[in-house]
Amino acid sequence: MKLGLTLPSFIANPADAVAVAVAAEATGVDGVFVYDHLFRSASDGRHRPALECVSLLGAVSVATDRIVVGTLVARASLRPSASLVAALDTVARLAPGRVVAGLGAGDSRSHVENTTFGLPFGTMRDRVERLEATVTAARDRGFPVWVGGTSAPVQDVSARAADGWNQWGGTPDRFRSRAAPVRAVAQRQPFACSWGGLVVLAGDDQAAGAKRQRLGVDRDVISGGPDRVAAALEPYVSGGADWLILGPVDSFDPANAVLIGEQLGPRLRVR
Repeated sequence: MKLGLTLPSFIANPADAVAVAVAAEATGVDGVFVYDHLFRSASDGRHRPALECVSLLGAVSVATDRIVVGTLVARASLRPSASLVAALDTVARLAPGRVVAGLGAGDSRSHVENTTFGLPFGTMRDRVERLEATVTAARDRGFPVWVGGTSAPVQDVSARAADGWNQWGGTPDRFRSRAAPVRAVAQRQPFACSWGGLVVLAGDDQAAGAKRQRLGVDRDVISGGPDRVAAALEPYVSGGADWLILGPVDSFDPANAVLIGEQLGPRLRVR
């Protein structure tokens, strides 16, 4: 089982995201992953810009030496497959043997982003066809290709054409019920199943509660000190997760990398 974390995307300075990646590598985290969004809606209705995912991945790849760098997930509905594959190939040359190409068909949030910029989005069928075409173009290029998503057509693409599958959010039971069938019929081996989700991490439960309140987190996310968070994550591991990819709500803080690499890692790997 490997541990990853997501890098901050909705920030002004890419160097802050790179600093988190460097801290993650230094503390034993296995991988860092970047989102693919065009903006984030602020509470006042304005759009906060986002860092472009493959550009950020390239910057991270040259600032690190060991850690896996990946997209979670790059959207096939946003870029032509040839352009996306060329970009991923470039990152793979910068970080040989360290790239994971997570690809997705897009969701309701992606629809808002595309239409805001006048970009086509298409029907579910259109997006799944584009996803499969991109997966087919990207595979066998020296890096594994994962597909993210829980709809039946997307999982079918993952099982038939990809090297792995990712579920973002959801309960351990929901993950287990989807991971086992997709792994059982996966045509490419080895095949990795991964889970990702938001977390609030701190040195102990009390500090995590205070951080959660300070950050205004009102969603049902995993939170606590290392012992509590490890206990909450263990069912995903026993449910078949080869990777756990954690999205700290305060993803800009390199201290999360220390907690994940030095505190969570040993706890999860000895369970």
